[in-house]
Amino acid sequence: MNMPILQYSNEIRSAVMIMHGDKAHSFYFGRDAYENMIKDSKYTDNKQLLVIEGATHTDLYDGGKDKVIPFDKLEKFYNKYLNKDYEN
Repeated sequence: MNMPILQYSNEIRSAVMIMHGDKAHSFYFGRDAYENMIKDSKYTDNKQLLVIEGATHTDLYDGGKDKVIPFDKLEKFYNKYLNKDYEN
């Protein structure tokens, strides 16, 4: 973790989705941040690491010509966990 505050990420109760391309040069950071967030946490049900196979950073800015951003998965996550009736 490159910032001390991230050591407390496993206390986050809110929904968190980390979306990262597996070919991005900082993929390890997103993966490690997710692992730290769920380690020894009782708030893991609403956490997700969404890995986009073959994607780099630039592929995820706007989906690029291949439209690699899985908007359907984003919508499903947000509808489930950002619903006013959802309880942490």
